[in-house]
This record gives sequence, structure tokens and C-alpha cells, in this order.
Amino acid sequence: MLFDLFNLRVMFTYVKKELTAKVTLLLFILFSFWWIWLHLTDATLIQKQAFSAFYGLIALFGSICGFSIARKWGGFKSLMGKSIIMFSMGLLAQEFGQIVYSALNFFLQIVVPYPSLGDIGYFGSIPLYILGAYYLARVSGVNISLRTLRSKILVLIVPLLLLTISYFLFLQGYELEETPIITIFLDFGYPFGQAIYVSIALLAFLLSKKILGGIMKNKILFILFALLVQYFSDFSFLYISRYGEMGPGEIVDYMYLVSYFLMSLGLIQLKTVSNELNGH
Repeated sequence: MLFDLFNLRVMFTYVKKELTAKVTLLLFILFSFWWIWLHLTDATLIQKQAFSAFYGLIALFGSICGFSIARKWGGFKSLMGKSIIMFSMGLLAQEFGQIVYSALNFFLQIVVPYPSLGDIGYFGSIPLYILGAYYLARVSGVNISLRTLRSKILVLIVPLLLLTISYFLFLQGYELEETPIITIFLDFGYPFGQAIYVSIALLAFLLSKKILGGIMKNKILFILFALLVQYFSDFSFLYISRYGEMGPGEIVDYMYLVSYFLMSLGLIQLKTVSNELNGH
């Protein structure tokens, strides 16, 4: 079912034709092999720190591609252009957080620099992704569809489901009195904000069959899946940093790598729609 949704044949055909998609896939493969090598060998801490410092380059590359593609959609003059810009800025914010976390980890030897200056980027990506999903939903006609009972129920159930998962696995028994205010804000703010953008993106995906004959559906699915992986990456980071042992180059870093790859490829695929509309 998942393979049908992603329409992998179409995706790989596109990757063969589009240079930026090839570069994105190549970066993902290289970083994946790097991560696997770290765990098949007796890798040193510095080698793991190097991976954590550099894999965010895929987010940087994706954001640069996104800004370029947004121009083809009219930039801030169109809803789709605004959506792509917001998602691109979200990737850029993630890369900022990655750089700061890596610097604090390497130079100051802080194993888990949370909360820190890096959370300006990480947490800052949430409102950017919310806006990106909102503009994407506007393109899908969410204003009209929210009048139906099914859409209203969906908008309520998805965030409640994600928040329930976060509560029972992470926030249940949370010690408010012994926790700094900024940590409390981030611990509750991350799952709450991400539940919002995931639910909006899901609504946009379900309505995407109405956009341009449904050709946007697979593109929006990539973005939706990227946001879901982002949610579970942040959740895993919060959970492990609080209850387990966190370190550079571990599974959470790879989860972030996957989310950056999916978001970047999702944005790059929107270029094909623009080219088709312009007759290229």
C-alpha cells in the first residue's frame, strides 16, 4: 500500500531526469553509508561528532533548491510559492540548530545541549512548517472543505492522537517543579506545534486529488511523510535525552537525516508540476 502511495516508479523516473534530485539522493546514500559504517566499526567520538555536524548539509541543499523552485511558483505572490518558501526556511532553521548543537557538543563537550541557542532553529522550524502546511492546505481548498463534518473531525483527531502518544510516552509524570521554565515550554511546545502542522498537512494531502487533476498528491505525500518523520525524530530526541543516553551519530540523527531527505525531495518534486504548467 505504501509503495502505491509513493508511486516509486514515477519518483525514480523523476530522479533520473532532475539533477538536484540526483544530488539529494546521492547525499542521502553517502550519509546513510557513513552512519552504517559508524555502527559497524569501533568509531571514535570525533567521527560520530563529524557525522552529526555534516549530515545537515542535505537540509541546507534542500532549502536552497526550495527557494529556487518557489520563484517558479511566483514566490510570495502565490500560495504555493509561500508554502515552498516556508518549508525551505524550516529546513534552513533545522540546519542552524544542527550547527549550533554540533558546535556546543564538540567545543564545549556538552553531550546534550538542550535547551540551548540551537533550539531557536529547531523550535523555530515549527511555526515555519505550520505556515507551509497552512498555505499548502489553502491551495487544496481547505477553507471550503472544513465546512464538512469529516474534515472537522480529522482536524481534531490527528493532533489529539499525536498529543496523546506524547503524553503517555513522554509527558506522563512530568516533574514541573524541578524543571526550568524554558525546558517545560520546549518539552510541551514541540509535540503540540508538530501535531498542528502534521494535521494540516494530512488534510492538504486528503484534499490534493482536487488540485490539478490529482498530480499534486504524491508530492504532498512526501512532504506529509517528512513532517511525520520530523515529529517522531523530535519526540525520540526529547524522550532519549530525558530518560536515556543521548550521543552524536545515534539513531535519532539518522531519523533527522531521513526527514531532511524526504522534505528536500518533496520540495524538489514540486518543480515538475511548475514545469508541466509552464509547458516545459
